[in-house]
Formats: sequence, structure tokens, C-alpha cells
Amino acid sequence: METVSTNRAHGGVQGVYRHASRETGTEMTFSVYVPPHEEGTKLPVVWYLSGLTCTHANVTEKGEFRAACAELGLIFVAPDTSPRGEGVADDPASAYDFGLGAGFYVDATEEPFAPHYRMWSYVTEELPALIAARFPADMARQSIMGHSMGGHGALTIGLSFADRFKAVSAFAPIVAPSQVPWGEKALSGYLGTDPGAWRRHDAVSLIEDGARVPALLVDQGEADGFLKEQLRPELLEAACAQAGIPLTLRIQPGYDHSYYFISTFMAEHLRWHAARLG
Repeated sequence: METVSTNRAHGGVQGVYRHASRETGTEMTFSVYVPPHEEGTKLPVVWYLSGLTCTHANVTEKGEFRAACAELGLIFVAPDTSPRGEGVADDPASAYDFGLGAGFYVDATEEPFAPHYRMWSYVTEELPALIAARFPADMARQSIMGHSMGGHGALTIGLSFADRFKAVSAFAPIVAPSQVPWGEKALSGYLGTDPGAWRRHDAVSLIEDGARVPALLVDQGEADGFLKEQLRPELLEAACAQAGIPLTLRIQPGYDHSYYFISTFMAEHLRWHAARLG
């Protein structure tokens, strides 16, 4: 693992790191904030999954999470959103919502994406092992959150590994990718045209199929331009109500899809996670 940079922040260390990934077959870059702590202390870990077009840098530079993490004693991990590099397949039309920067947190089965687009296994298996080995992380206390496409990833991973993640939250998540244009394009392109193969990567479908978590927190901007066509939080609300999952869905007046929105409510999400991480 190569250290790209480290910076002192709120008494802790904000680092950016690079390593050769066995899952993606590429170099992968991620960021980790480690708050101030006593030597030998193991700290809970919050995973943050970013949205379309993003890298680890977007939340690292704009998320305004470090003060809360330092106060609450939380390690904050932000991976990239897709593999990158020479030989990595991209959308032929260079669209922003598929290919590079748009891995959708799945293990692709379709060519030419299958060899490298293995973000599900990277985020759930490979990177956690690296974090456990190299950082003062208490892997018995993990939680997960994300934004937009990363909100989709956080919900599906959190629902699939409910015994691992003590808390799950999201900002403006794609809650039902099987039912919206972004998701239909991505899931068919990565996983094929059989909608049955999409269900394990669709939060609403997972809940319909029996997945459960103790509670969910979702913030959504009322002025988000993607709200009605791509995000559709009402579908998650209905699924949670049917399944008996306590969902706190907050529609925030005047807020859009940007990091101005995310950073405004980031500390509240982190406190919600900390309360469940112990």
C-alpha cells in the first residue's frame, strides 16, 4: 500500500492511499480519516460510498466530516466509485452514468466490464481486509453510508450484510435502480438483461425479498433535480412500511443533490451512526 498524502486535521490524520487490487485488477485509491486516539485503541469504522462521476476526493474535500469524526472517535473510509486505468472498459459514448466513475457497486458479469468492474467484492471483502490490517479499526463496529449511486450501494450492502453493519444511512439514494433510468442502464450493462439478476442490487427488491435492518436514515433534498425520475424515495418508504423497518426519511426544503446538501447534514448522520456503533 502506497501513501499518496497525509494531512493533520482536527487532531487526527487524513490520508490518501493507493494499492494494487486483486478484485479489479487495477490500482485503486481510497481515503481514510483516523481521528485522534490513544495508542492501542481500536475505533469504529464508517464507510462512505460516493455517487456518479465521483472519486474518493469528492467527499474527502467537500464532505465536512472530520470535525464530527474527531469528536465521535470514528474512522471514515471513502473508496473510489469504479476501477480506472489503461485497459478498463468505459461507456462507448463516454456517458457520465455508466463506465468509469459509475461502477454501481456490483460485480459485473457482462463483457467487457466483467474483468475489472468488481466493486461489490472490492468494497465488501478486499478493502475491509486492508483497513483491518493497516489501521486501528474495530471491524466488529462498522457502519455504512453513501450518496446517490453510493446511497444505492450503502443500502444494498447494508441490507445484504445486516450482521456486519450496525447502522445504514444515505443521502439522496437511488433506492430502486430496477425501476429508474440510471439503474436500468447500469444493471443491464453490468449484469445482463434478466431483471431477476438485478434484485440483489436493488434496495427495494431486497426488502421485498426479506432483507431487514433495525433502522434506516435517509435525507433527500426537495430541490433535487433527480428526485422524481431517478431517486424516488417514496418506493423505499412504501417497502419499509410494508416490512416494518423503521425509516427516518427527511425531505429537506430548498436543498439539491450537491455536497452543499450532504455537508449540511453529514454531522447528524455521523452522530446517528455513532449512537449505534457504541
